[in-house]
Amino acid sequence: MKIRLTTGPLDPWAEVSTYQQEQASIAGQFGATAVFVGTMRQLNQGDAVRAMTLEHYPGMTEKYLEKVSNEAGERWSILDSLVVHRVGNLLPDDPIVVVAVWSAHRADAFDACRFIIDELKTRAPFWKQETTINGRRWVEKNT
Repeated sequence: MKIRLTTGPLDPWAEVSTYQQEQASIAGQFGATAVFVGTMRQLNQGDAVRAMTLEHYPGMTEKYLEKVSNEAGERWSILDSLVVHRVGNLLPDDPIVVVAVWSAHRADAFDACRFIIDELKTRAPFWKQETTINGRRWVEKNT
């Protein structure tokens, strides 16, 4: 299991490929890799969004993501998971997050991946501030 926050550009496919190659212990063991990539939209709540700043609570955010990933491993039969999340300044079309889950079978990989991203979106300590043509605003509710 790996959790990483980054302020730099995120290449989801390179992250998944590199991590998978580094995990010799799961080589030949997995039959499924479920991957979710979240990307910044240019529209939210009916308004054009020009940019976004994503803030987090250092230490607490990583701890929460570890907790969620561990819980996924307890609930489903998975071999490994990866969560890489951007923080800082983002523009439309920038990848924000990648979640990958490796399992022997697809159902466990899909279910665990969905659980991790749903928990991350609804409960992880991240705060979004959008820049629209009308100024900056805090996003009060994740979709």
